[in-house]
Amino acid sequence: RRASQGMADSGLLESVLRLVEKVDGGVDSQDVAGGLSVDHQVVVGAVKSLQALGEVIEATQRSSKHWEVTGEGNEILEQGSHEARVFKAIPEEGLPQSELMKLPSGKVGFSKAMSNKWIRLDKGHEGGPRVFRTVDSIEDAVREKLQQVKKGQSSQLEEKEKNELKKRKLLTEVTVKSYWITKGSNFSTTITKQETELTPEMIASGSWREKKFKPYNFEAMGVAPDSGHLHPLMKVRTQFRQIFLEMGFTEMPTNNFIESSFWNFDSLFQPQQHPARDQHDTFFLSDPALAHEFPPDYLERVKKVHSEGGFGSQGYKYDWKIEEAQKNILRTHTTAVSARMLYKLAQQEKFTPVKYFSIDRVFRNETLDATHLAEFHQIEGVVADYGLTLGDLMGVLHQFFTKLGITKLRFKPAYNPYTEPSMEVFSYHEGLKKWVEVGNSGVFRPEMLLPMGLPEEVSVIAWGLSLERPTMIKYGINNIRELVGHKVNLQMVYDSPVCRLDS
Repeated sequence: RRASQGMADSGLLESVLRLVEKVDGGVDSQDVAGGLSVDHQVVVGAVKSLQALGEVIEATQRSSKHWEVTGEGNEILEQGSHEARVFKAIPEEGLPQSELMKLPSGKVGFSKAMSNKWIRLDKGHEGGPRVFRTVDSIEDAVREKLQQVKKGQSSQLEEKEKNELKKRKLLTEVTVKSYWITKGSNFSTTITKQETELTPEMIASGSWREKKFKPYNFEAMGVAPDSGHLHPLMKVRTQFRQIFLEMGFTEMPTNNFIESSFWNFDSLFQPQQHPARDQHDTFFLSDPALAHEFPPDYLERVKKVHSEGGFGSQGYKYDWKIEEAQKNILRTHTTAVSARMLYKLAQQEKFTPVKYFSIDRVFRNETLDATHLAEFHQIEGVVADYGLTLGDLMGVLHQFFTKLGITKLRFKPAYNPYTEPSMEVFSYHEGLKKWVEVGNSGVFRPEMLLPMGLPEEVSVIAWGLSLERPTMIKYGINNIRELVGHKVNLQMVYDSPVCRLDS
């Protein structure tokens, strides 16, 4: 505030300029402050205001060190050093040590006075330890040295003496930043206001020729325009996508949120009586309620493997109904897209190995609460090739998660209707200090792949995870804390809807 007042107070600026005019070579801003009897910061503000006027003055910042007496040092200047006060407090007949220690300067003063051999301690005195003087008079050298510093004569003290006083916290070394002020090429003791704009009136009258204009800063960045930002999940989605592309995967089209029960469930060898197909777990459409276009031959093979078995499987032995398969739903997982892509792959004349991935929204008919939402993002990876094993799946998962910065992985056997064997993937969460589930994986069953027409020697490994939960593990809870600006409960955030794998 004082600096801005200096900008507006032309009287102060002109006073500074007159002082600069009187000296040859230059003057320190500290001396200017002393000469004008104002605070040094006011002079600093005036110097910056004068610099803004152009080349009126030249100012170079410099720093200097000097010694100052501390608050405790000023107390010693008034009352004497601690050891001197202890000496004066001891009468000729001596003083019990216990009473001496009760004095404000007792502990420090006793030690220093003993070191100076001004006093002695008689531990065998009949009334208990007693302190006596050993000299008749003393010179308070500490006080005298502080008086020299106070008078600005610290240079007369040796460095050892100053450091000793500093160690006792009686002196402190202060670094002062000031400006060395000299006359500029346009020096003048009169303040002329610089114009900031060239107006039409100046041009018309020609007065601009006599005006002084403030220089323009053409490199100034200006005010940043207001703009939108990507949602944090969308940023992370982009990073996941880049990881898949670096690993040689091709992105699958996922623009159909509406899917038939056939592709969402039946093609994956998921029985029609499975609980996941009930209305309390899945959103069913009322318009259009049914799908009608299916590959007829493939449809029959799927029906047969469900109801009668085949391809080395006994199936589920139930009456498979086309009416159930026709029901339209909001897809519950992106594996429905994987099924379509694998069927399309099987229709090629010659099989070629592929690596697919997808990242998009899926929907579950959940009751909304603190740990469940009706939609979330699913990440899915699929690799189809000859002779793939569970070891290949583990290797791909390690490579994938390592690129995310997640290196501590564990695998646990699990059950899925359309994969065998199946594994849950766990990662160690540094914030929660425990292992948490980050995804599911497995090898697609022959009952799913062979009806599509894929060769028997081809295996397909796959894994899926939510976009939200690995994001928490990758970026850690500390970044979340920074976003919300206060401490949060780690378990509460982990269990929240954005982190639940099954939400």
